[in-house]
Amino acid sequence: MIHDVIDKLRALQNVLSQKFAIEAEIRDLPKSLATKTELLNRLKKTYIENNEKYEAIRKKITDLRLRLEEAERERERYERQMDLIKTQREYEALDKEIRDAGEREQELRKELQREEKGFQEMSHSLEREEAMIQQQEGELAEEQAKIKGETEAKQDQLRNLQTDEHELVPDLDPELLFKFERIIRSKEGEGIVSLRKGVCSGCQMILPNQFVNEVREGSEIKFCPYCSKIVFYMGDEDLPTPEDDAEGLVDLMGQLGDFDDDDFDDDSSIVTTDIDDSEDDEALDDADKNVLDEEPLDLNETDDDLDEDEEAELEEDEDDLEEDDLEEEDEEDEDADFDEVD
Repeated sequence: MIHDVIDKLRALQNVLSQKFAIEAEIRDLPKSLATKTELLNRLKKTYIENNEKYEAIRKKITDLRLRLEEAERERERYERQMDLIKTQREYEALDKEIRDAGEREQELRKELQREEKGFQEMSHSLEREEAMIQQQEGELAEEQAKIKGETEAKQDQLRNLQTDEHELVPDLDPELLFKFERIIRSKEGEGIVSLRKGVCSGCQMILPNQFVNEVREGSEIKFCPYCSKIVFYMGDEDLPTPEDDAEGLVDLMGQLGDFDDDDFDDDSSIVTTDIDDSEDDEALDDADKNVLDEEPLDLNETDDDLDEDEEAELEEDEDDLEEDDLEEEDEEDEDADFDEVD
């Protein structure tokens, strides 16, 4: 039973991983339009601001032209009055008015020229901005059409994957399915992994022995305590471990120990040397003869020497004791003499 669930989860993992990847692509597709849309909006905003400035310059130029025309008419009127003056004082006053009107006219004309030049530059800038806006709008429309086609194709793929998912889901526990989908979303499309020599192949962490035994028994679904992925046992693993290497070395040593000396004698690669047994025997016989020729030890003589030494030591001890007794008697006699005197 548990093996059927594992097989379905592995098949479901492939379906869900593709499904979630396609959903992410569909969400990311509009992001490519964001840059173009933002650029287009900035261009339009700049165009509107520059167009407002353009209209302001237009109005200013119109006003300057009116003021310039008025200054010209005023100057001409003062010049016509020159023929009607009668006194020097009137001439000087009228001449001053003519000069002032001429200066105002020149200032207005210079200002009008500056504004007209800026107006022309602004007009060319607006034309370029209009062309860029039209280009961006065309590219944006093409990109939108392309994204729409790709989205529809990916939606078709999603529908096919959802069909496969519905075929696998009904026999699975809803709670297990909920956890499994969350794991696949958070673990980049991987939610179920195999057990490799007591190591989770998802996070490469060594698992506790009891947990490994429970996974191998296959009595229930087990989640890795480190990466939360479902762990299953897929049979004999081919990956060696350090323990296996050590066991193999021990076996090799045991096999070498089982060889007999006869096995090495047959090996032509082992060099042996021949020893002349007769020469060795003669050397040993000569050594034995030399030992026998030496005089034997006199055991009786050695025992007599030891007895004499012991008797001498006993006599010395007795002499010491006698001297000690004499000294004690002398001390007692002296004590008695002192008592009589007293």
